[in-house]
Amino acid sequence: MGKNSTGVVVRSLALADVAVTRDVNPVTYHGRWAGLVVGIAGAVAICLVAQPAAAYRPFDGTDAAVADEGEVEIEFQPAGALSAGPTKPLSEAIFNYGFADRWELVLQGTAQVLPEAAGPISVSNGAFLKYVLLPGVLQGKQGPSVATEFGPLLPPAGGSGVGFSWTGIVSQRWDWGTIHLNTAANLTPDQHGELFFDAIIEGPNKWKVRPVFEFYSDSVINQQQTYSALAGAIWQVNDKLSFDAAFRHALVNGHAVNEIRAGLTFAFKVEKDATPAKPGVTFGNWGLSR
Repeated sequence: MGKNSTGVVVRSLALADVAVTRDVNPVTYHGRWAGLVVGIAGAVAICLVAQPAAAYRPFDGTDAAVADEGEVEIEFQPAGALSAGPTKPLSEAIFNYGFADRWELVLQGTAQVLPEAAGPISVSNGAFLKYVLLPGVLQGKQGPSVATEFGPLLPPAGGSGVGFSWTGIVSQRWDWGTIHLNTAANLTPDQHGELFFDAIIEGPNKWKVRPVFEFYSDSVINQQQTYSALAGAIWQVNDKLSFDAAFRHALVNGHAVNEIRAGLTFAFKVEKDATPAKPGVTFGNWGLSR
C-alpha cells in the first residue's frame, strides 16, 4: 500500500513537432489516441527516473505510509501458488490512490476461490481509507510513523456478506533496517471476530536488493488460528518500480500451508496540472505539462 515515496516532480517535457492536447478544440480521433499513447509512455518514463525508496509487497501487513497526493500505486501479483492440499494458482491486485495530504484510498482483491483450509489470504477483498496519524521517518521526519487503515471487508469470491476492518500501524527505520508493526481488529464477512498481530522486518533501505521477513498471528475467534512466517526479497529498481519474491509457511489449525509469492509494485502521477492549457504538447491530465 502507498509507500514512502518522495514523489517525482516532472513539470517540463520537451517533445518537438508533436501537437497533442486534451484541452484544445477541436480534438481529433487521431489526437485522442496519440494523447493516450503519450500518457502511457509518460507513466512508464516516470517509473524509470527516480531514487530508491520502499515497496510493501509481498506482505500480509503494511507500513505507516501512503501514496503521495495525486499519485497512483499498483501492487500486482500476476501468478503465485498456494498449497493447502492441492496446489492452486493465486493472483491478486491492490490499487492505491493518494487523494489528499496523508490520505490514501485502497481498493484490493483476490480473484480465486480458495479452500477454507488455506487460512487468511494476504489480499482480502475490500475498500479502505488509510491515514497517516503521525508523520515520522517514512515521511522524511524524525521518529516513528503512525497510521491507521479502515473500511469494509467485501465477500471473497464465491462468498457473501460484508464485514469491517480496522488496522493500526507503527513503522520505524534504522541504518540496519526497518520494522513495521500491525494490529488489526476485524469483523469478517461471515460475521466472526478476528484479531491480527503482525511484524515485518526489512534489511537496510539503501540496499538495491534487501531481504525481508514477516511473522504474524491471525485468530478468527472460535473458528481458526493461523501462525505464519515469510522470507523473501525486494528488488528496488527505483522509487516508482520494484519487484518482489517470497516463500511463506503457515500453520492453520495445525495444518501446513505453503505459498510462493512473486509480483511487482509501480507508481505514477495522475494529478491535473493547474497551468492553463495552450496549443502544443500538453499533458496536464497525466501530471506532465510543457
